[in-house]
Amino acid sequence: MPELPEVEITARRLSTALEGTEIESALATGVATLKTFDPPLDALAGGRVEGVRRIGKMLAVDVEGMGRGGEPLTLLIHLMSAGRLQLFEKRASLKDKRSRLRVRLPDDHELRLREFGTRQSAWAKLLRRDVVADDEMVATLGPDAWPAPPAKAFAELIDEPRHLHPLLRAQRVIAGIGRSWVDEILWEARLSPFKKGTDVSSEEAKRLRGALHVLEDAIDHYEEVIGETVPDKMPMPLKVHRREGEPCPRCGTTIEAVFFAEHQTNYCPKEQTGGRVLKDRRLSRLLK
Repeated sequence: MPELPEVEITARRLSTALEGTEIESALATGVATLKTFDPPLDALAGGRVEGVRRIGKMLAVDVEGMGRGGEPLTLLIHLMSAGRLQLFEKRASLKDKRSRLRVRLPDDHELRLREFGTRQSAWAKLLRRDVVADDEMVATLGPDAWPAPPAKAFAELIDEPRHLHPLLRAQRVIAGIGRSWVDEILWEARLSPFKKGTDVSSEEAKRLRGALHVLEDAIDHYEEVIGETVPDKMPMPLKVHRREGEPCPRCGTTIEAVFFAEHQTNYCPKEQTGGRVLKDRRLSRLLK
């Protein structure tokens, strides 16, 4: 799933490429992709792209009010687990099954929301600019994970009786972190994914907040290795996520995994769980 670093670099690259570009037309080919009907999608026609920004793990394409209705609009997009928003130099065929939303631009260019797989969970909303902050998906977001919230505020955010792994992924608690980067953050902080937020000491909370720097490090990495076009598959600089069986980059202990129905958690037993290896989720209650 694209998370804060991946969405941030996508927003930066698209904003640079699209700023000032006039929209010719827009089409939603995914059956369930567009979640709004007012304003209609064709209200984008004639508008100019002001820029692209990130809101949590969502992308916001801001369009000047030059199209139908003459009001500033924002195309809010959530990539979900397998979506990609990319700019192409040639328009796709209407038979392209991966394309869910298309914004047609001059010179045959096209901004395309594509989704890999068959789930079709990526979505888009066309909103008037002045109501974006009131949209449920935006209004319920916690503070952004990057830059990190102030130390006191962060300690209060995680003071909940939930395991750190799902707690840090809860967008209403802190925005931008998903399954890949939470593994990296907890490894960096040397904390168990199964430790409860209410059991985190002040020193551990300080370490955990400091570990959020891995998000900025990833953005810096992408700035160096990604060119003008964002690829389908990001070169994610991961050290532990999906690295089970490999040595821990710090201590050499074999990285372990806990497998769930649709995802996994990776950790270093020596540095994060006191040497204990958890084989499946049914035993997660044994780790504090």
